[in-house]
Amino acid sequence: KVRASVPELPAARRARLEKEYHLPAYDAAVLTSSAALSDYFESVAKAASDGKAAANWVMTEVLGALKTANGSIAAFSIRPDRLGALLKLVGGGTVSHTAAKQIFSSMLASPDAPDAIAKRDGLLKVSDDAALRGWLEEVIAAMPKEAERYKAGETKLQGVLIGAVMKKSKGSADPKRLAQLLAERFGI
Repeated sequence: KVRASVPELPAARRARLEKEYHLPAYDAAVLTSSAALSDYFESVAKAASDGKAAANWVMTEVLGALKTANGSIAAFSIRPDRLGALLKLVGGGTVSHTAAKQIFSSMLASPDAPDAIAKRDGLLKVSDDAALRGWLEEVIAAMPKEAERYKAGETKLQGVLIGAVMKKSKGSADPKRLAQLLAERFGI
């Protein structure tokens, strides 16, 4: 009778998180450091339908924000359903990971939904080929030496060129599509 009334113990919860969400032991240990953090993580994971992404964001962005503000998870301004909605935007390809971090920062100060923040701040991922090609051509014109070296076979410069486009687009360009367009542009 008493055993049934005892809440799930940390060791049992760690094991369950590892199994249920396919988390490494380290992640499960961090996420079970307090019952409140564990509850928060599980709510985010359910809202996002992605345990690993939820674990990564809770362990990096959420804990980082809490440390900076010297706050507690109970008083954290971003509720699990809102963070889950943000993770769904990332998972669905609506926003890039870079844009998601900017949205997260805005969510700390604003009660707005993540998709509303993305629209308001122009952070929705741009997959329109015409816009992507325009930015790509601007970067190639601005970085002719790197473009020539990439064309000559120095494929590691793909990251430099795509990074420049991402900066120009304020993180809204679709990096996967950019890589395809860059390869097409140079016949690689």
